[in-house]
Amino acid sequence: MRSRALSWKRRLNSRRLPIHVVTAENAPMILRLAMISLIAIILFAGPIVAAETTTISGPARISDGDTITIKDKRVRLNGIDAPETDQICVNAAEKTYACGLAARAALVRLVRNRTISCTGNEIDRYDRRIMTCFVGEMDINAAMVAAGWALAFRRYSDIYVGEEQLARSQQAGLWSGAFIAPWDWRQRGPQTELLGAVSVPISAQQHLLPQPVASANPTTGCQIKGNISRNGARIYHVPGQQDYDKTQIAKSKGERWFCTEEEAQAAGWRRARK
Repeated sequence: MRSRALSWKRRLNSRRLPIHVVTAENAPMILRLAMISLIAIILFAGPIVAAETTTISGPARISDGDTITIKDKRVRLNGIDAPETDQICVNAAEKTYACGLAARAALVRLVRNRTISCTGNEIDRYDRRIMTCFVGEMDINAAMVAAGWALAFRRYSDIYVGEEQLARSQQAGLWSGAFIAPWDWRQRGPQTELLGAVSVPISAQQHLLPQPVASANPTTGCQIKGNISRNGARIYHVPGQQDYDKTQIAKSKGERWFCTEEEAQAAGWRRARK
């Protein structure tokens, strides 16, 4: 993301922009053109916006394998993507396990109630700060990828590709079996690619690729239902709410289960009103 931003700035600086003198006659036209430009910038802005570089330090609450909260500030670990908390994978023995919860547990072990220091200058569309975080001198973003519990998020950065290649060669974490990349898991379908260090067992397809509708709790035991309404609103239902029992989860549409309300909110869902 940073390299793209720098190249964009170079292109802007390399252009010679004409100077327009604003007069009484052309002022309305100049104002209209400025307004059109402003609207275009708003409409085509990416999901991550630049902000002032900030450092946050303190103990952290762990939401999942790549999201933490420090002093009520939600932080998304820069350059990595970890399994969702409702995600399942297949281990070396070809058995399913809750790899999203395993990734979260791995991050908890790295932090171990110690002070974390995070620095970054971007905010995503869920109002999370995109940051690189350290415990002492250890880059925990890099450590999660090197341990095999997160992938390098190439869509935004290639900074941790080396750590991912190392984890894959050592069959560490997720790479010990078969799994779906977190960004594909969120919108997976029958043709979604399965990943693995060496080979992917045929049985992994029936375990990881979804049925059209899921009406029972997933193997993770998570009970909060993340539903997407017809107008695209992301709403979650907890046991006991009015529409909980009749709400079904269609994972092929991006709907999902959550283990805690904090996880649902961190992923961009809001609680149902009833």
